[in-house]
Amino acid sequence: MQIDIGIDSDDRAAIADGLGTLLADSYTLYLKTHNYHWNVTGPMFNTLHLMFEQHYNELALAVDTIAERIRALGAFAPGSYKAYAARTSITEEDEVPAAMEMVKRLVDGHEAVIRTARGLMPKADKAGDDVTVDLLTQRMQVHEKTAWMLRSLLA
Repeated sequence: MQIDIGIDSDDRAAIADGLGTLLADSYTLYLKTHNYHWNVTGPMFNTLHLMFEQHYNELALAVDTIAERIRALGAFAPGSYKAYAARTSITEEDEVPAAMEMVKRLVDGHEAVIRTARGLMPKADKAGDDVTVDLLTQRMQVHEKTAWMLRSLLA
């Protein structure tokens, strides 16, 4: 069935593609955060363990929202590790870094998600896709606040 929501099909495809990259970044950051939750050690264990849990739970909800927006635009959402690995700008982990290095790497990850969302904003705005603009604004707000809180631990 044709989609007639007032956004041209080429614009919808381009926005959905950009959201696919945001989804890949968000899911990769979710996985990294969950890994750190499981494996953090040291004097700040309890604080970081609980904080990371809050962060990955928020990300789990976010990836669903992003994927559902992709579907509402008429595209299929990427949904495999292979697809995410090909699209993400976030480095995957092969090691267990020290606690404060985890925090630093998570700051980097949140900032990467912000850049991805911010990069898609003009395309969604130009197409008149206010729903995606709102989603991107909300995601940037969450990630900017989270990055600030994590950076504060490093001061």
